[in-house]
Amino acid sequence: MSDQQESFISHLIELRTRLLRAAVAVGVVFVALFIWPGSGYIYDLLALPLMEVMGPNAKMIATGVITPFMVPVKVNALVAFMVALPYVLYQAWAFVAPGLYESEKKLAAPLIVASTVLFLCGVAFCYFFVFGKVFAFIQGFAPKSISPMPDIEAYFNFVLTMFLAFGVTFEIPVVVIVLVRMGVVTIEKLKEARPYVVVGAFVVAAVVTPPDVLSQFMLAIPMCLLYEAGLFLARFVGVRKPEAAKEESHPAV
Repeated sequence: MSDQQESFISHLIELRTRLLRAAVAVGVVFVALFIWPGSGYIYDLLALPLMEVMGPNAKMIATGVITPFMVPVKVNALVAFMVALPYVLYQAWAFVAPGLYESEKKLAAPLIVASTVLFLCGVAFCYFFVFGKVFAFIQGFAPKSISPMPDIEAYFNFVLTMFLAFGVTFEIPVVVIVLVRMGVVTIEKLKEARPYVVVGAFVVAAVVTPPDVLSQFMLAIPMCLLYEAGLFLARFVGVRKPEAAKEESHPAV
């Protein structure tokens, strides 16, 4: 077997090991949360913003036979993944780190930490601020002759979509910094693209959020503000010069 084949196989083994460790971490957190406080309690917390708007006697419905069990389990898995996310990203970092230059390692570690914090901040912003406003706005348009009884699986899918939308949106500063650092685009070009970014933010918000103006604004406005934050922070990072990369020795594989 050639050295190239041995190196490829060793990378596959390393990737399998990292993925297994990440899966085990998520699994351990999942079991711990399933035992305490329990998947039912976690789902009740997830449904709390809607229940507070609908009133004390409001209830959700489950149209499937096993839905009352499966949906809380899915919520439990989602929370377990978010809790274990720092360790999962660390495993990804540990896998790619040997192939990076020293200057790239110094930048990558803070970016991974920032990505984790920003994603969780996006989820928290959605849960604590957006949900209450959006649900109250929608409830205000419901006719008095209607008694809303949301399906728990439909609610979970809605929450998952919103969490992903806001979590990914809060990653915009990291994306801007990486693009500027790698020399893909300059800060001046990004400033010139502001009008297109604003339009694109509202288009994306209209696609991923419910068809109401409030939720679209609550996603589009943070996108624009985070874009500006990325432009501001990118000034302190600078562009990675090709000459500096050539001076660094390639890490051993």
